[in-house]
Amino acid sequence: MQGVKLPVTVKCEINVLLIAVTVLGLLTRLYGIHIPASVVFDEVYYGQFVSLYMKRVFFIDESGPPLGHMILALGGYLGDFDGNFVWNRIGAEYTSNVPVWTLRLIPALCGSLCVPLGYLLVVELGYSHFTALGASLLLLMENSLIVQSRFMLLDSVLIFFLLLAVVSYLRFHKAPKSSLWKWLWLFLSGTSCAFAVGVKYMGLFTYLLLLGLAAVHTWHVIGDKTLCNVKHLNTIVVVRFLVLVVMPALLYLGFFYVHLILLYRSGPHDQMMSSAFQASLEGGLSRITQGQPLEVAFGSQVTLRSASSKPLPCWLHSHKANYPIRYENGRGSSHQQQVTCYPFKDVNNWWIIKDPSRQSLVVSSPPRPVRHGDIIQLLHGMTSRFLNTHDVAAPMSPHSQEVTGYIDFNVSMPAQNLWRVDITNRESDRDVWKTILSEVQLIHVNTSAVLKLSGASLPDWGFRQLEVVGDKIYKGYQQSGVWNVEEHRYGKSHEQKERELELKSPTHDDISRNLTFMAKFIELQWKMLTVRNEESEHKYSSLPLEWITMDTNIAYWLHPSNNAQIHLIGNSVTWTLANLALFIYVLLFLTYLLRRRRKIEDIPEACWEQLVLAGVVCSGGWVVNYLPFFLMEKTLFLYHYLPALTFQILQIPVVVEHLYTHVLRSPSQHKAFGGVILAALCSVYFCYRIFSPLTYGQPELTSEELAALRWRDSWDILFRKR
Repeated sequence: MQGVKLPVTVKCEINVLLIAVTVLGLLTRLYGIHIPASVVFDEVYYGQFVSLYMKRVFFIDESGPPLGHMILALGGYLGDFDGNFVWNRIGAEYTSNVPVWTLRLIPALCGSLCVPLGYLLVVELGYSHFTALGASLLLLMENSLIVQSRFMLLDSVLIFFLLLAVVSYLRFHKAPKSSLWKWLWLFLSGTSCAFAVGVKYMGLFTYLLLLGLAAVHTWHVIGDKTLCNVKHLNTIVVVRFLVLVVMPALLYLGFFYVHLILLYRSGPHDQMMSSAFQASLEGGLSRITQGQPLEVAFGSQVTLRSASSKPLPCWLHSHKANYPIRYENGRGSSHQQQVTCYPFKDVNNWWIIKDPSRQSLVVSSPPRPVRHGDIIQLLHGMTSRFLNTHDVAAPMSPHSQEVTGYIDFNVSMPAQNLWRVDITNRESDRDVWKTILSEVQLIHVNTSAVLKLSGASLPDWGFRQLEVVGDKIYKGYQQSGVWNVEEHRYGKSHEQKERELELKSPTHDDISRNLTFMAKFIELQWKMLTVRNEESEHKYSSLPLEWITMDTNIAYWLHPSNNAQIHLIGNSVTWTLANLALFIYVLLFLTYLLRRRRKIEDIPEACWEQLVLAGVVCSGGWVVNYLPFFLMEKTLFLYHYLPALTFQILQIPVVVEHLYTHVLRSPSQHKAFGGVILAALCSVYFCYRIFSPLTYGQPELTSEELAALRWRDSWDILFRKR
């Protein structure tokens, strides 16, 4: 104990500026977030998913991964939200059971923390704390970022994780080689990247930028001759790869795992998924298919669901109606019974698997399973017509064959009703056809045509049902030509009347068929990437070119009885300064680059490297978060620009410090430039204050005051006539 010196003291350094901007960020974002107590713009979209989380009901949102929705649902969970609210229109008043404050709390906190993160990012780029303060003040007073942070929306959450990822990586890069904190910062950066991508796919752009930066830095490490230990060098490279590539991928899988664990109940989006996926959910199809026999046998009664969900999920169907003798375009048909694909469950969806060599329509004892390569006939359960195709053009797809329920009209048109079973996901050539699990192509024996959903809708004579054809030029794997057995029972009735009653009765026996997580993940991810709702023009949609100069705005909310309203409108002064700073940076960079090519070094090497790194982060962040939208075929809104805008705003103080330190030389120039900076900050503040009624929705403005805020003719400021 003699070696212990008393008293034991702890030294703590507090960055007062960082604390101050953090508090201001919290004040500007959290102030009055319960106002208005009604649905604001895209809350009508995200709110429905929060309700489904609260009720544990499965859904699929093709716009992005599930983490963002889970974060918003956490706010609902903290507020004891029961999920009971109808999210059907913007402006609908929230009922007393909706915890408005907690639902908006997490996005507001993330938006608040973006302010100190902007400060830290500029410091990590090597610029002064004074410059970092300027960056945080610009973010603090950016009206568009404030608006987007104060409601149940995801953009502030996305920007928070993007900034956290960049700050953490820069801290890792600058940390001493022997420091444990160095690797903790790298871990935080990789985690933040995964969270950013998990919130919105837009996060992938900055993640790829960060990976590129890390690759360049790793390349420099490999070339560092001071690292003589090859084993140590390999460890450094492998750890970076594991933390920045492998770990984010595993976390991304983890988000879906939690998502699927939470949402275990059947819901309104089930039909977009495969029969196997639906059967794994509680209720819905699982309730119908519970206890079905697993192996399809000769005599089985089945419904066949198309593996394609385009244009709609549907089942092979027939009914007592024939194709018209002649179509409107003059082409003739066989006038046999119609076979279609019907997007609703119906007794006319049932078919019987028959052995062509036997007359029996019931399952033998023991059952004889149908295997890959077997020849079968499909008998329609309610009309006793065999599934048939022949060399007659299909009604809507004349390049394909007509598919019918065969009727012998004695007109030299023999039955062609033999089909070969091709199990596409088989493990062996004698695989048994399994309920729900097997994906099957039905290949016509006579013509080699594949039974296929064409996607076209039949006219009124076909009851607007979907066309089924025989495709003779079918190549490769196409979901439209793949079917699976969804409902299944072993047929026991020999007589038609008894069979019709049997088809209307529930199934029995108990066989479980649970999909693995990876099978669910692959299917869900594929649906999210391929299934798209029809994009429609929106009143407030805009083009990327309109974002730079803020030629557009979005009206988020209007009070039902007065002029109080909320708009997504940015701070015009800040947007102008950001565009100017980007232009000046590009000009400086190209000038220095050309002069350095001529061996003229205007600034020290360390300053040049600092300027390049700042450009990669700030200008690069703007580029990767902005230019991809020119390639996207989707409805775009001004808020899509906010991640790019955030990085562009951080470019402003970087350019200002460089001009002040390395371009302007004389004291008089410094004084004049200081005055310009002060005037610019004052202008930013005044613009923030002027538009704050449209940012916070209070106080109410008169029509004259609102008209004065319409700085651009293209802005849609709302006026209520009295």
